[in-house]
Amino acid sequence: MSNPQDYEIRPDSKALTSNPDPSQNSSSGVDYEPHPERSIKLEPERQKIVDSICRLYSGSASEEDMQVYAEKSIYDDPLSYCDTRYKIAGQWYGIPKIMAQSRTLKTENLVSEPDRIIFKLQQEYTPRILHTSKTVNSLVTLSLDEQGKVKHHKDMWNEKDYSHEGFGKVWKTLNGDYLTKITQPPKTL
Repeated sequence: MSNPQDYEIRPDSKALTSNPDPSQNSSSGVDYEPHPERSIKLEPERQKIVDSICRLYSGSASEEDMQVYAEKSIYDDPLSYCDTRYKIAGQWYGIPKIMAQSRTLKTENLVSEPDRIIFKLQQEYTPRILHTSKTVNSLVTLSLDEQGKVKHHKDMWNEKDYSHEGFGKVWKTLNGDYLTKITQPPKTL
């Protein structure tokens, strides 16, 4: 079986997202805000994958939506690193526990190639404790295996890649490895 890390795609965030009008870019030169009117049309099977991922971001974790992931898959964002579908489920099943609400405001499909889907996502999070909403724009890269399953899910919140060394790696790995004990996703995943 191939190594899931081999599926990681490191997108050129500036090339994919920079706005022709520099005043519309962040200080980093990227524009992660989705512009749905610019979105490319996806084939129905690929749109189903994006729809499932958006439902997961919105706190509607289900075994059906989790099936877009290969059993041995990776999820990588600034806060966590998971290396199995079950650990990834721990992240998604945790959203309703810490968020009063999480909703997808808009998306923009940027790339659809045989081995990948890349889209911008705007998500609004409202934590249970603070009840103050925060909008986050991100660039989501889904690497697909030969069966069309997500093998590597990278969620970038800024133009930088993430720490896979030192404290950053320790924090992300602990979060990925132990969150399932709290969120308790179905063992069948």
